[in-house]
Amino acid sequence: SSAGGAVKALFRKVGDRSSAFDADSSRVRRDKTYMYEPFMKTQGTDIKVYTVGPSYAHAEARKSPVIDGLVNRNEDGKEVRFPVVLTPKEKDMASTICTEFMQMVCGFDLLRTANGSFVIDVNGWSFVKGLPKYYEDTATLLRMHIMKVAGRSPMLARVDSALRMSDLVLTDSEDAAEQDITPQEPRLDRWEHEELLAVIAIMRHGDRTPKNKMKLTTQLPEFLELHKKWASGPRKEVKLKAPRP
Repeated sequence: SSAGGAVKALFRKVGDRSSAFDADSSRVRRDKTYMYEPFMKTQGTDIKVYTVGPSYAHAEARKSPVIDGLVNRNEDGKEVRFPVVLTPKEKDMASTICTEFMQMVCGFDLLRTANGSFVIDVNGWSFVKGLPKYYEDTATLLRMHIMKVAGRSPMLARVDSALRMSDLVLTDSEDAAEQDITPQEPRLDRWEHEELLAVIAIMRHGDRTPKNKMKLTTQLPEFLELHKKWASGPRKEVKLKAPRP
């Protein structure tokens, strides 16, 4: 139309790109039933929120992919993000999502607009990357949760039986003098009489190997013929694996 057309395609990060302008795609699909979300104008950022229980949430922002599609990375190759302070309403959202989805550890995407904040995606078992303070907080909260579910108090109060004699108050000095009491040194090893019953570890993708992928665009006849032979259609994906021995 005279107002323009085409779309900006958003996709998972490929190298330093997360979106691209597609001048050839402007049609509305009518062959099936689709759900379309209205475009929400933000201040150019997407907010990632990570919860550990209904009372803990960590938030950080990144540049929105709709701006220019370029991914800003730091010297370690990680996407640049910066911490965000959530509003009271957004904290209530985090608590509600954690409770209603029954996901103690989860994450969700948040968009801040002129009409308020909107949740657009919820991901179970999602962690912050490369933030030691978050890992320490998460370990503490998970330990407390596990102890609570196991029926034990998270605060293991211990009373050392080897008390210093100077701390004792004797009411009968004569009886005390007749007793052969030898002052004991306080026990230094607090785990001397403890027994290890279990080791609990929480891992994410602990048994997966890194993906080795190479993406390219090609017009070589050999690849085109291979795709034509095995794919069910010209726009369908085909997966080729090494033959079994």
